[in-house]
Amino acid sequence: MKKIGILTSGGDTPGMNAAVRAVVRMGLNYNDAMLGIYHGYQGLMEGHVQPLTNDGVHGITQRGGTILRTARSEIFRTPAGCAKAMDIIHAYEMDAVIVIGGDGSYRGAKLLSEHGANVMCLPGTIDNDLGYTDFTIGFDTAVNNVMGEMDKILDTMRSHDRVGVIEVMGRNCGDIALWSAMTGPADIVLTPESPLEWSEAARMLMQSKLKGHKTCLVVIAEGAGHAADFAKFVEETTDVEIRPVVLGYIQRGGAPSAADRMLAARLGARAVDLIHEEQRNRAVGIRDNHIIDVPLDEAIESKQNQDEALYNLHLKLNRFNL
Repeated sequence: MKKIGILTSGGDTPGMNAAVRAVVRMGLNYNDAMLGIYHGYQGLMEGHVQPLTNDGVHGITQRGGTILRTARSEIFRTPAGCAKAMDIIHAYEMDAVIVIGGDGSYRGAKLLSEHGANVMCLPGTIDNDLGYTDFTIGFDTAVNNVMGEMDKILDTMRSHDRVGVIEVMGRNCGDIALWSAMTGPADIVLTPESPLEWSEAARMLMQSKLKGHKTCLVVIAEGAGHAADFAKFVEETTDVEIRPVVLGYIQRGGAPSAADRMLAARLGARAVDLIHEEQRNRAVGIRDNHIIDVPLDEAIESKQNQDEALYNLHLKLNRFNL
């Protein structure tokens, strides 16, 4: 029997609850004591810890957000803050802490590991920006959310013979933009990694209008610029009528997709198995549809690169290439 703490940290993402449920149910299969740490690392420092039971996680798989709540904490990153967190871990005699979050959450987990804690990390971020894993929990749902909104926006843009530019999340990784552009579909995608210049995108839109195609969609990741700025640039350099739309937090919300629920279940269960295999400080992920785990340091250092084959496929399939 082990005592295992679990927390969610950073931005909320659909599927976090499904991961929490999987961790708790798998732990109970081992007769472990499962402890929920509320409000992320901030809550860990402040001792916001409660037992998690079978009934307590019943019916949470389909819920968006996180029942454990989340928070960002700069104090935790200080020596004093990390020491307070370790005091709570020792007070509750936790054998391990499972952390669900993105890059910042992983770096927080590394601090705990450097102070002697055993941590297991699950990738919970809609950005899909952790390079060691093919997919992160919440990414698929975010793409589906964007895709649904794109369909509605396109209806209005077509009714008014306008171009729409849709801004999605992704400061350093353009996967939401790229996958949404492919499935939306959108004619132009602008990501932090893509080589397409705004001037070239504006030229493409102008050429499309001259050919009689007045309506199309552009998707821009926030790391490649803002929709309002791009729309202003296009209107200043062409006579294309364009409207910006910022989707914001609706990308994070709602029930997780089947793919995210399945991914969360598989990753959560594996994290508990690793603890019982006496593994330490690992990050769990998926690669080629196989559940894998790597050292936490390796997970943090791995950078996500844009899928060039997918980007090039989008170029071949959009109307400007025909």
